[in-house]
Amino acid sequence: MQSHLADIVQPLLTWYQANKRMLPWRENKNPYSVWLSEIMLQQTRIEAVKQYYKNFLRQLPTIEDLAQVEEEKLLKLWEGLGYYNRARNLKKAAQIMVEKYHGKMPTKYEEIVKLPGIGEYTAGAISSICFQEKVLALDANGLRVISRILASKKDILLPTTKKEITKKLQNILPPEAGDFNEALMELGETVCLPNGTPLCEKCPLIPYCQAKQQNVTREIPVREKKKKRKQEERTIFLLQKEDKIAICKRKKTGLLAGMYEFPNVEGRLPKKQIKEILKGWNLEVVTIQKIGQAVHIFSHIEWNMVAYQIQVRKSNTIFQWVTKEQLEKEYALPSAFAKWKDGKTKKKE
Repeated sequence: MQSHLADIVQPLLTWYQANKRMLPWRENKNPYSVWLSEIMLQQTRIEAVKQYYKNFLRQLPTIEDLAQVEEEKLLKLWEGLGYYNRARNLKKAAQIMVEKYHGKMPTKYEEIVKLPGIGEYTAGAISSICFQEKVLALDANGLRVISRILASKKDILLPTTKKEITKKLQNILPPEAGDFNEALMELGETVCLPNGTPLCEKCPLIPYCQAKQQNVTREIPVREKKKKRKQEERTIFLLQKEDKIAICKRKKTGLLAGMYEFPNVEGRLPKKQIKEILKGWNLEVVTIQKIGQAVHIFSHIEWNMVAYQIQVRKSNTIFQWVTKEQLEKEYALPSAFAKWKDGKTKKKE
């Protein structure tokens, strides 16, 4: 089996050199650029990342700049990408690099993997692509490709499966480890697609693919069904006084930790109960208008939201009152709340 798997190395490298996409972070081997792109690409598609990546580097061109940036600006640059702890860990790692490595990325895998927010895959990508270290970087795309090459029916979500495939690939890893890692990712992203729809006619590894030969590409890779998401009802308040709107900050721990949001409560409340809550917040109501509903899906929770636009005569000190311009330029709102920023009626999503 090992000799069979080794046969994929040269065809894969040759295919990559002829077919790799020209992506902004591939223009050079700058460790900061590669690191930033890898973090942004976690849970986010390439096309969505490109503009964020360019804007982020325009605002924070060096690791030193990232280490010193105020959190509000950092989160604003990250607004819309989600998983905001990724951004916070970027800053923490940058601060360590400034303190310990003179503002540079450490050059060894063993040092890189210890930095906040950098796991085995990201450390492997950085060290192999930027520092030509012979280490593996195996992501979900690579797991899918190799599972199909081997016609493996083992659940790729299990750590034992990843460990087994990692060992096999480490045994065949060529000196051009960075190119091999990127080639495996590229093939998975553009040809060996998920959900049973690989573009086999474009694949350089057809002669070595047991899943293709056995006609089981639709069944591979195997993934155990995920648990159903918890359902939560939420009522969102767009509180407005003249040209200002109320926002508040979430707790420092838990879902969307430390992020700004529109005031909201759990449950789908009738207007009578809404008025009681507003009275408890010391707000004098002028008008209440239901402006729509929406669904927002997190990894483990699904919010079913209904939003009300509420005009009040006076503000209070419970919330932070900002203009729409400030909200747009200075404060990062998670996607769950950003959909209500313009106050327009929304259809259920």
